[in-house]
Amino acid sequence: MDWDKLRIFHAVADAGSLTHAGDALHLSQSAVSRQIRALEESLSTTLFHRHARGLILTEQGELLFEATRAMAKRLDAAAARIRDSEEEVYGELRVTSATGFGTLWLAPRLSKLYEKYPELNIDLMLEERVLDLPMREADVAIRMKEPSQADLIRKRLMNIRMRLFATPEYLAEHGTPETMDDLTKHRLICQNPNSHQVAAGARLVEELNDHNIRSKLFVNNYFGVLQAVLNHLGVGVLPDYLVETSPHLVRVLPGVESGEVPVFLAYPEELRHSKRIEVFRDFIIEEINAHRRLMRDEDGGEPS
Repeated sequence: MDWDKLRIFHAVADAGSLTHAGDALHLSQSAVSRQIRALEESLSTTLFHRHARGLILTEQGELLFEATRAMAKRLDAAAARIRDSEEEVYGELRVTSATGFGTLWLAPRLSKLYEKYPELNIDLMLEERVLDLPMREADVAIRMKEPSQADLIRKRLMNIRMRLFATPEYLAEHGTPETMDDLTKHRLICQNPNSHQVAAGARLVEELNDHNIRSKLFVNNYFGVLQAVLNHLGVGVLPDYLVETSPHLVRVLPGVESGEVPVFLAYPEELRHSKRIEVFRDFIIEEINAHRRLMRDEDGGEPS
């Protein structure tokens, strides 16, 4: 097949419009249309259904788009490796992480990385869905479980636990719980037990709910839980790493916590020589080591 026609087809399939694809490719709509018709003729099939609102891929078009999407990702990876052969660190680095960790731990620290590498462009993709690193949906991931995908380099960074926190203002008004049964007099702020979250955190929420807590606020990520806690709405189930960025929060019921949750850094084997990956990995490890020292101090010298 003609590579140039495939490139044009990919742009049209991605945009869903001849006009938008033409703008992206700096071609006229008629030129794009001719190339698509020529590709359809060479394959003896129809790749798009034409509608007034745009173009919709046929079943055959979906198959071809899947192939061109994989090709585009491989070409992006090759281009990244070529760029990374240079000594300078610059260009795009796509980082994926869970919403809570990305917003509450990672994002506040990135200014230090930009100070060292101002030409680095980080695309921070925060979502609970696990992106496919070998298929280049992202370059590097920080996840709360060991990645199961093949062909990944992975490093265990640290362990975290979910604990109970509240503001001094809330506790001054409502009192400080001394036992689990005391929580029935307070509002519990946590993730919904059925929402996507780490298993250890979900188990802790289930245990707390066994104590018939009457007032609850469910939020679908830890960033939302933190905002509710900071606004004095109740006692929140939050990751322990917040003691660094929110040191004024008070830990409630110090003996209550979740099991350990491992935090992993992972990236594709084919990017092992990427300088952007290298500087990001070294930066994260440096920050993790500093964080672990702080947590040891907070826990009275116990390893984190």
